[in-house]
Amino acid sequence: MGLLIQSGWVISPEDELDIEADVLVEDGVIQRIEENISAQGHEVFDARGQIVSPGFIDMHAHLREPGGEISETLETGLAAAVAGGFTSVCAMPNTHPVNDSPELTRRLIERAKAIGLARVFPIAAASVRSEGERLTDFHALAEAGAVAFSDDGRPLKTARLMQEALRAARAIGAPVIDHCEDHSLSAGGAVNEGSVAEQLGVKGIPNSSEEVCVARDVILAEATDAHFHIAHLSTAGALDQVRAARRRGARVTCEVTPHHFTLADQAVLEHGTQAKMNPPLRGAPDVEALVAGIADGTVSAIATDHAPHAPELKQKPLAEAPFGIIGLETALAVALARLVHSEKIPLWHLISLMSANPARIIRKPLGRIVVGGAADITIFDPEFEWTYEATKGRSKSRNTPFDGRKFKGAVTATVVAGRIVFRRGAG
Repeated sequence: MGLLIQSGWVISPEDELDIEADVLVEDGVIQRIEENISAQGHEVFDARGQIVSPGFIDMHAHLREPGGEISETLETGLAAAVAGGFTSVCAMPNTHPVNDSPELTRRLIERAKAIGLARVFPIAAASVRSEGERLTDFHALAEAGAVAFSDDGRPLKTARLMQEALRAARAIGAPVIDHCEDHSLSAGGAVNEGSVAEQLGVKGIPNSSEEVCVARDVILAEATDAHFHIAHLSTAGALDQVRAARRRGARVTCEVTPHHFTLADQAVLEHGTQAKMNPPLRGAPDVEALVAGIADGTVSAIATDHAPHAPELKQKPLAEAPFGIIGLETALAVALARLVHSEKIPLWHLISLMSANPARIIRKPLGRIVVGGAADITIFDPEFEWTYEATKGRSKSRNTPFDGRKFKGAVTATVVAGRIVFRRGAG
């Protein structure tokens, strides 16, 4: 029995598709995209009044397994992912142990398949144990299923190591993803440098910490002609560097998070540790610059940087609590509110940022609704009004500044390999 998604508005920017149509799926593959397909013999999902989009791909999420199960497991993380419309999740390597081996890479992929929710594409550590001393075996890790290389919450330690990583990744056609931060400028910081840090009596993290590292990596990416991707970019200065590099033809891409293009550092005064992340929430001019960078195409992708932490960890004092917030279940709603409903970008552009563009960066044949393509599909109602309650979420953790926020726009169903893995209101 196939799945017939009936009477939805199908938007697939990569295929210049923007029509009301039925979509028929069989054996995990899209078979037909037409009007009035017969429902006989098929499971039917009525998508009338809803958007039928390519499945969302999160390029940056922390699923915590192995070693961090107190905060998240693969089961809970992937349940949160599909509830947020994500059909694929790129799992960052800062687990315990660090994912620096083909064996762990394969194990993550196999575990995700057994769970049967979203696909998992591991991002492997760029250096052994992410210690910044010597590179991992990029070729073996890619053969095992790694789609990119990163030391995640740590920047590549030296310019020399970054250069070696870029050359090794270029040889196999993969990107190097860097968390751009100069620890000599940011060490001990808790929030953005400025009046909020002063008011709270904690050390601030300056914009220059990110921008110095971005400058280093852009220079090296141009010198090696390799693909360099900036994780969770947060400052106007860093964005300007990406914009200039791309004009020069450099293979530089970047992602931004919903919290960074929505909230400024003032949010820390209201939400405390629930608004503490790294890079920190920046000043209002940076927030507006990120929105402008999304609108003009400088930003390539929206990623969640989903970073769950158990309540007892986030209840520590601001200077001691870990960085990070959850984001898989709120990403679409926050992005719709900040970008689409406010008319900063059209809906098709948002869909590209969450599907086709990430697929291109990680080199996977996804992010499209096309006959013969994988049936990974996100169905959402951009007008559905709801209130996000973190305690009712699927993530194991609750660390978010968006708890209690009223939104317009929600995922109604998520389809992975032709199977409905999430349906709003289905328990």
